[in-house]
Amino acid sequence: MTPATQKWLKAAAIRATKTMAQTALASLGTATILGDIPWPTLLSTTALAGLLSLLTSLAGLPEING
Repeated sequence: MTPATQKWLKAAAIRATKTMAQTALASLGTATILGDIPWPTLLSTTALAGLLSLLTSLAGLPEING
């Protein structure tokens, strides 16, 4: 694996992790206010946000592209 690929993977993983954390916290906060936490929905929404973040990163990452 080239150094450029490793750098991209690291940046994309960090970005996806942050996106997943933000999505989980927002969903959890909303569910808590409503009084019920639908865990399967929360987990699938969080996973989808991470996947979409990775796919968006394919278009380019400002951290890498400068």
